[in-house]
Amino acid sequence: MIEAQGLTKRYGDKVAVDDLSFTVNPGRVTGFLGPNGAGKSTTMRMMLGLDNPTRGSVTIGGKRYTELHHPLRTVGALLEARWVHPNRSARAHLSWMAKSNKISPKRVDEVLDIVGLTEVAGKRAGGFSLGMSQRLGIASALLGDPEVLLFDEPVNGLDPEGILWIRKFMQRLADEGRTVFVSSHLLSEMALTATELVVIGKGKLISQSTTEEFVARATDSTVKVRSPQLDRLRPALEDIGATVTESDGGLLVSGASSDKIGELAMENRVTLHELAPQQGSLEQAFMQITGDSVEYHTDIDTADAAAASAAATN
Repeated sequence: MIEAQGLTKRYGDKVAVDDLSFTVNPGRVTGFLGPNGAGKSTTMRMMLGLDNPTRGSVTIGGKRYTELHHPLRTVGALLEARWVHPNRSARAHLSWMAKSNKISPKRVDEVLDIVGLTEVAGKRAGGFSLGMSQRLGIASALLGDPEVLLFDEPVNGLDPEGILWIRKFMQRLADEGRTVFVSSHLLSEMALTATELVVIGKGKLISQSTTEEFVARATDSTVKVRSPQLDRLRPALEDIGATVTESDGGLLVSGASSDKIGELAMENRVTLHELAPQQGSLEQAFMQITGDSVEYHTDIDTADAAAASAAATN
């Protein structure tokens, strides 16, 4: 478990993290989201003792990172994939890390196999592609078989097969009861990977909830209806105050549940060919909720961005 309490970090006059409190529980993948400049990287660095908080604290399993005797056995982290010395081989890099935390040398070959780097284990890390470097970083995080894992942009540089692999792998780690905390700008991937979200903006907590609750709270739910008798159903829907718009030969209805629409259809002897709830996307919800927390705005406004995202999804 990770617990942040009143976590604050100042750099001179700039407040990077502002009285931030949240909990990351085991047994699930928790996504860490926020616009650029929100304080995500600073928060993760404070978790790992790389930056000291100005005020507040963050603990992992009840202890600060600096209090852990063999930290790699408790916490595995990927913050920067290319921090490896370029002249070291993947195996040499992992062997050095294992020795520093009294981890069995056998574990080096195990994690190399897990991430698919066995065939290049003897090659210089400086010659790795970004995707291979990401895999080596993930191997480093797994080396101590830790209960807590922190990943910052873990799918950068990975091909579609690699992205699918890391998604399923993180979910499997969570299913084993581990605490998995992952920061990413790929919201479509987070929607598929994370069951819970911690969302921050300008260093402050905006939301902590399940992914489903976050999307439902921020976007309007609609129901898609197809029927050969829409001319009878539409007036009945409007009579109960529902908002009805035409879409792809059917209707999009907001302000009425699918159950209510089904009941109205039965009352009016309307045959239904489709009755499908439509939920907004994580991208739409994120842009709506964090719109006031974006540090650098472009010319496109939030509504246009949401429309563009929806069009791209369709």
